[in-house]
Amino acid sequence: MNILMLVATNTPFNYFPVVLQLVVAVGFVVIMMAATHLLGPKRRTKDKLINFESGIPSIGNARQPMGIKYFLVAILFVLFDVEVIFFYPYAVNFKSLGLEGFYAVLLFVAFFFCGFYYIIKKGALEWED
Repeated sequence: MNILMLVATNTPFNYFPVVLQLVVAVGFVVIMMAATHLLGPKRRTKDKLINFESGIPSIGNARQPMGIKYFLVAILFVLFDVEVIFFYPYAVNFKSLGLEGFYAVLLFVAFFFCGFYYIIKKGALEWED
């Protein structure tokens, strides 16, 4: 009987706040994009119309080889930043997780440091070029 009550209380109206938030978010983005396009200055100069990629001036063919140290550091930052985000749920629930949760976080940190040690040993953060 509990299953029937659960199904009966789960109606499409229960998802109305989620749909409303989605509509407001998409509407805000559309309105801001339109407002900046209509109200913003339109000074198209030669300098503003050239391509700009990550602070590296575009010279020659796009197929020429170039150093990837900058991009590697950016990817590593994103990778480690996402790993740090996983600490937040533990920080919020550390009392209820107890000793088992603490051991799980220690294991996570150990894997984190193993990855960092691997990156250091591979020389990914050395800029001698």
